[in-house]
Parts: sequence; C-alpha cells; structure tokens
Amino acid sequence: MRMADLGDVALHWREDGTPSGPPVVFANSLGTDLRIWDDVVARLPQKYRIIRYDMRGHGLSDCPPAPYTMGALVRDAEQLLDLLAVKDCAFVGLSVGGMVAQGLAAKRLDLVRAMVLSNTAAKIGTRETWAERIAAVEAGGIEALADGIMEKWFTRAFRATTELKLWRNMVTRSPQEGYIGTCHAIAGTDFYTTTAALTLPTLAVACSEDGSTPPDLVRETAELVKGSEFHLMRAAGHIPCVEQPDAYADRLQQFLSAIGH
Repeated sequence: MRMADLGDVALHWREDGTPSGPPVVFANSLGTDLRIWDDVVARLPQKYRIIRYDMRGHGLSDCPPAPYTMGALVRDAEQLLDLLAVKDCAFVGLSVGGMVAQGLAAKRLDLVRAMVLSNTAAKIGTRETWAERIAAVEAGGIEALADGIMEKWFTRAFRATTELKLWRNMVTRSPQEGYIGTCHAIAGTDFYTTTAALTLPTLAVACSEDGSTPPDLVRETAELVKGSEFHLMRAAGHIPCVEQPDAYADRLQQFLSAIGH
C-alpha cells in the first residue's frame, strides 16, 4: 500500500503490471474504493502500468471535511499523475470517477489520451436530489440508504448472492464525511459544455439494469464526444466491474487495443 502526499490531502494508491508499460488509471465511484477494480485488473494483460487510487474521503485516503468540489477531485487526480510521472494514460472512471475523467481531460490533455466513461454522465442528478441524499445521510447515516443503493448497483440475481454483503459493507463503512463531501461535488457539476469540446478516443459503458445512471443518460454523454463509442452491457447494474468482470475486461481490452494503447 502506498500514500501520495499531495499537500492538502494524501491519497492511497497502488500500481500493478509493468512500470514501463502504457498507463491505465482507474477511478472509483461514490461509496467504494479501488477494490472495485480487482477482478478487472486481474484479467488485463500485465503489459500495462495499472494505477488505482482511492478518492479523497474514500478507502484509505485522507478524509478532509465536507463539502468537496469537483475541481478538488480533478486536481487530486492531476497531482497524483504528475507525482507518478504519468503521461498519455487511458483513464477509466466509474460514476463520479467518470466525471473526474471528463474534468481531467478538459484540463490536462497531456495526461489523458483516452477515457472510458463507465456508468457516468456529464451531469448526474440535480442539486435537489443530492441535497435530499445528503440530508438522509446526516439524519440516519449511510446505513439508512444502503439497501436502496444496492438495488441501483446490482441486479436482483447478484443481490441474492452472499457476495452482496461485501459491497454493502464497503458502502456502509465509507467515511460519512467523505460520502457527503463527494455528494456535494457531484451536485455542483455540469460538464455538458466542456465535455462537448473533447475529441479524444472515448468508450462509454452503460448497463441495462443501472438504477443510478441509466443507459440513455450515459448515451447522451457519449454523444457529446466526437467519435466516441457506446457499449451497453446486459444484466448488469451500476458496478459492472464487480458483477461482470470478464465482459468488462474484454470490452476494455478491445478499446485499448483499437487505440494502440
């Protein structure tokens, strides 16, 4: 385990694969940590330099006081990649991680040569819906929302397995301050204009059973980026890297190969 001191925050990160290989960076979703990518990383060729990190307020990274801004989350990724001397990476972001991908590509195209926007959008929800979620967490903790979150994250078949407890425990044990802080960041983000100006190779992944970012929302964001690809996964929810790691890794590898990464 490694920590990167970025000044105002320290981020937990790890590296797999080949240090000199083409870099592939993974960013987690709200209420999770870098472990959501374990099964996908295990299926990728070891020729890549695979970097994962826990966003601020998540996993083993520092948890500054809420609220957070999307600018801070993007800056965290930017500073981490600069610290690790990463250039021209393929940035794979899930949900809020996909928002970070869009913001980072708009800010530092030297760092990002391609992006995978997984189960995400240029704008997710409304300020009102996020305010309601923040109020619910403040009143009853993340536990009060956990069952509803699981319904949006996973299909009925997956929710019937014992593995569900792992992911339910992950979200309920997330730092409440970090969860609320990141909700504020998502609530204040609208990347429609900046994402529409991007032209880098992009793969957008949506899932038929995703209750958080439905396929039409992901497709709408994909259509903002000229020349992007849209891929719909069947029988998966909001966290397909957990539910269908084989299919996810295969499609990611196809994309990386097609762009010569």
